[in-house]
Amino acid sequence: MNGPEIQIDFAPELRLFVASERRRGRTAVLTDGSSTLGHAVESLGVPLTEVGPLLVDGHEVAFAHIPAAGESVEVRAVSRPQRVPGAPLRFLLDVHLGTLARRLRLLGIDAAYESEDLGDPALAALSAAQRRVMLSRDRGLLRRREIWAGAYVYSDRPDDQLRDVLERFAPALAPWTRCTACNGELGPADKETVQERLEHGTQRTYDVFAQCGNCRRVYWRGAHHARLAAIVEDAVREFGGAAA
Repeated sequence: MNGPEIQIDFAPELRLFVASERRRGRTAVLTDGSSTLGHAVESLGVPLTEVGPLLVDGHEVAFAHIPAAGESVEVRAVSRPQRVPGAPLRFLLDVHLGTLARRLRLLGIDAAYESEDLGDPALAALSAAQRRVMLSRDRGLLRRREIWAGAYVYSDRPDDQLRDVLERFAPALAPWTRCTACNGELGPADKETVQERLEHGTQRTYDVFAQCGNCRRVYWRGAHHARLAAIVEDAVREFGGAAA
């Protein structure tokens, strides 16, 4: 680029995306004179899904702003909790976030997920078609223009991933109401109705069951319930909701 030179400074939360020499504060950037400020920010490595207000010489501008020589740009992070207008809050997760998807479903959050890699174009199209927030650690995927909305998942640890999503979007929690396998809604199930799906030991030991209305999977408070209950209780205590 050999166009106007601007000065740019990224919020601390965004500096992991940019080259090391840009993490210390304001640095110079040569623009091409015709591309938008949003394009310039993205070309430096920051997905626009993570960008909040853009300030030019102290005044907020749109992503479509064309930079002029000598402008001082401040790139802030998206505000939290982030509101996503235009559709019910629901998510789409890429193939690498299966554990996070199951934990979101455990909390009653609508979280679509495919165990097979659909590829970036198909995921972006699905996000647009179903108006789901695309959650990913793939910056390339989040840069696709066709996604409806998106968010970078900052950690590779499921506990931190869950906390990050709950803090960022503040979704309503309704624990134990979704199937962790397929994302369908759960309803109470009569023991006699589901007993043919149960092993004999389970039939003898448990009397309260729920069943997914979509895949028909049966749930009960078995050996793993204590571990799952701890995840639910921690989330409810920190982010609100009603544990069951």
